[in-house]
Amino acid sequence: STLIWVLLFGHFLEAKSSTAAGDVLQEVAKLLPKLAHLKMGDNMKDVELATLKEGDIVVVKAGEKAPADGEIIKGSGNFNESHITGESKPVEKIVGSQVVAGAINLDGSVEIRLLRVGESSTIGQIQLLIASAKKTKPSVQKLADRAAKWLTFSALSVSIAALFIWSAILGQPIVFAATLAITVLVIACPHALGLAIPTVSTIATKLAVNNGIFIKDMGKIEVVKSVDYVVFDKTGTLTQGDFGVTDIEVLDGNKETLLSIAGSIESQSSHVIGTAIVSYMKEKGLNFEEASSIKNVAGMGMEGMVKGSMYFVGNQRLMVKKNVMTPDAQHIIDTFNADGKTPVFISSEQKILGILGLSDQMKEESKQAVEELHSLGIKVAMLTGDTKAAAAPIAKQLGIDMVFAEVLPEDKYKHIKELQDKGNVVLMAGDGVNDAPALTQANAGVAIGAGTDVAVEAGDIVLTQSNPQHIVRLIVLSRKVYRKMVENLFWAVGYNVLAIPVAAGLFIPFGFRLTLAVGALLMSMSSVIVVINAMSLRKAKLGV
Repeated sequence: STLIWVLLFGHFLEAKSSTAAGDVLQEVAKLLPKLAHLKMGDNMKDVELATLKEGDIVVVKAGEKAPADGEIIKGSGNFNESHITGESKPVEKIVGSQVVAGAINLDGSVEIRLLRVGESSTIGQIQLLIASAKKTKPSVQKLADRAAKWLTFSALSVSIAALFIWSAILGQPIVFAATLAITVLVIACPHALGLAIPTVSTIATKLAVNNGIFIKDMGKIEVVKSVDYVVFDKTGTLTQGDFGVTDIEVLDGNKETLLSIAGSIESQSSHVIGTAIVSYMKEKGLNFEEASSIKNVAGMGMEGMVKGSMYFVGNQRLMVKKNVMTPDAQHIIDTFNADGKTPVFISSEQKILGILGLSDQMKEESKQAVEELHSLGIKVAMLTGDTKAAAAPIAKQLGIDMVFAEVLPEDKYKHIKELQDKGNVVLMAGDGVNDAPALTQANAGVAIGAGTDVAVEAGDIVLTQSNPQHIVRLIVLSRKVYRKMVENLFWAVGYNVLAIPVAAGLFIPFGFRLTLAVGALLMSMSSVIVVINAMSLRKAKLGV
């Protein structure tokens, strides 16, 4: 009866770990409502989520969840988006605000025009990430699979050998020899070995999801735990990515004309600097003409025709290329650089008309993230398109070990490779947009700050929050998970290495024999120990 109880208890723990770790996909699915209130003219109809399509208008009442990603077109309310951001603080949403699938409307009633539904929605993308992760295996799992295969052959060989030696050579009864042979097969059942890694992997997946970390390839866990260099893209990762115009230096003409030219060209740019300039002009109520012949100059800026004349808006490299750089302009940018401001030049084909100074606020978490990485024995580098003079104060403020400045987007991967060539294991953290080559080049690429637009294709790992401290969480998680995997593998293999010779009767001459019942008990207990050890990971703290 004791044996039966232990066997049942072992299966209970396995089922519990599978459920708890377990179906993360089902847990994510629970974030969505079962039905949606679809607006049809003046009427409203409850429909299944699978029938929704882009452009549909749904009503979300107080206490209900948004069925898909969309934009509020009527009403307002406070929404809880903690399932994506991890922050329980309600976010106020008004007409024009974006709402993410699964967000809970705490008060009021809103009408939402759906922009992304099904697999295209945030929840759908998260489910794709988890599904892809489930198809992957860490190399430790592959090692465990090989060990289980060898264990099976070894146990079979030892069992046959025990039967032959005890019966044919030592002259023991065939029943006695057969019992020993069966005990070997029972005790060597590779159940614990089969559970050693999968239970840890599934619990790790749930723990990661709960912390806004989506691991596309579980094999990267082993890479991340060995990382000795983390490279951050500066804008939007270490900084807010929310530039503002703070200084306007006019070198030729007047301020209004200067801003009008800049606005005309930058209004057709999606870069954060261009957006900041246009936002500044709108705040000030300034108008600008429509530009033509717009052309992007990679890593330098833009050019375009305004009122029949060609103008250029960009960085110092663009001015040097156009041969319009002057000592006066150099003096201004030296001042900007000393204050950590980013200079943006506006010039004609003949001369510089003026320089705008823009600043980007450092994230509060950045300095602490760098300090925590250092405490883990990891060095930190920063990639930026800024000049060395502009990047140096930021690097000094954060305590960054290495700075790669004046880097063109297409050249970022070269600096990752440079670190790798020196023997470093490199993790790259970027926004997943223009960082794709660098994320691919790195040993592990992390798309940070994906938020409501989960960059499924960018990086091996996706973080929903734009918080550099989550990189620290990721590394701590990977180390704890890997340690659990090794512990389970060591126990499962070690148990069999010791138990098989004992079961074969090696210690019978010394007065010790392992009975069949005890062998079955030990086999079941080994599985129980592996599962309990894996489940202890659920309470792991990811702080430093």
